[in-house]
Amino acid sequence: MILAAIIACEVGFWVAIIAGLVARYAFNRPRLGAMLLLAAPLIDLVLLLLVAIDLLGGGTASWHHGLAALYIGISVAYGHRMIAWADAKVATRFRGAAPRPALYGTAYAIACWKDVPRTLLASAIAAAILGGLILLVGDDDRTSELLGFFPILGVIVGIDLLWAISYSVWPKRAPVAAG
Repeated sequence: MILAAIIACEVGFWVAIIAGLVARYAFNRPRLGAMLLLAAPLIDLVLLLLVAIDLLGGGTASWHHGLAALYIGISVAYGHRMIAWADAKVATRFRGAAPRPALYGTAYAIACWKDVPRTLLASAIAAAILGGLILLVGDDDRTSELLGFFPILGVIVGIDLLWAISYSVWPKRAPVAAG
């Protein structure tokens, strides 16, 4: 059930974003668009409630519950940025806005380093949700699966840190113009 809820919430997240952008740009209804875009964080709250209800109702935690915590952490930490990216793409395509410049060299490395605290935040949120669920349920046998997600959060942070370091040492180069 929780895996289906995660999938439904992910689909709902992007439906809210797409509907918000369509309202904003295709129908020229910026207020409606903003309201629809604000629905995306509410979807995370729904998922958190579904996970808590499932576990409090006697369910045993599985990797799905851990995935839900990770999804919520990433959505909260990166959601605004994902929405801004989608908004810029749609504005470029349908309103003729200037496209965001591609980043190379030091600018790309700086952008990678700015993602490290975001990833730390996402992992901290996921860890807090996992810890909260473990404490809320209060049954080690039913929540032991959630403990396995803490090392995964560390790996995620480590990979992002290595990514930033790698582009600091070996900068991303601009493509060579053909001609």
